[in-house]
Amino acid sequence: MPQKEKLLLHACCAPCTTVPYQRLSEQFHVDVFYYNPNIYPEKEYVLRTQEIMRLAKRWDFHIELGLYETDVWSKRIQGFEDEPERGARCERCIRMRLKKTAQFAKEHGYRIFTSTLSLSPLKSIRMIHRVGEEIENQTELTFLKADFKKKDGFKQSVEISKIERLYRQDYCGCVYSQRK
Repeated sequence: MPQKEKLLLHACCAPCTTVPYQRLSEQFHVDVFYYNPNIYPEKEYVLRTQEIMRLAKRWDFHIELGLYETDVWSKRIQGFEDEPERGARCERCIRMRLKKTAQFAKEHGYRIFTSTLSLSPLKSIRMIHRVGEEIENQTELTFLKADFKKKDGFKQSVEISKIERLYRQDYCGCVYSQRK
């Protein structure tokens, strides 16, 4: 049996990793890259990191932790703080995280990368795919355009999270996404 091609999956949190990991694992050898300098406050970042590490151990997948570069993230979104969810602030944030994922992928021999972000009903799939394609063109890597919301993906992630007793946050991650 031929060996599966390696894919690097950017993960935003444990609950959003569940369905993408399961689906992608049918076709690829999936490793996870957790890079989320947008998460606020730091105790929330620590909690989410612990949860994804717990899931990685329980489901036996390899995970790499990126740096928690909140200062770099803050500079990246400076001037866009008042943008709405799915707006220019989110695009800058997603671009930063996908670029870092692609950089890690290139440095470690992956040819394909994607993100769990498309699972969220709060994110624009068109924007994620556009940003992924831009990075693909800059890096000679392949960005796998996936929409994990399809086929009840988000609903399934909620169900799996209950079974696995995963902590589910009630906001995307950054301080601005906490605004109601």
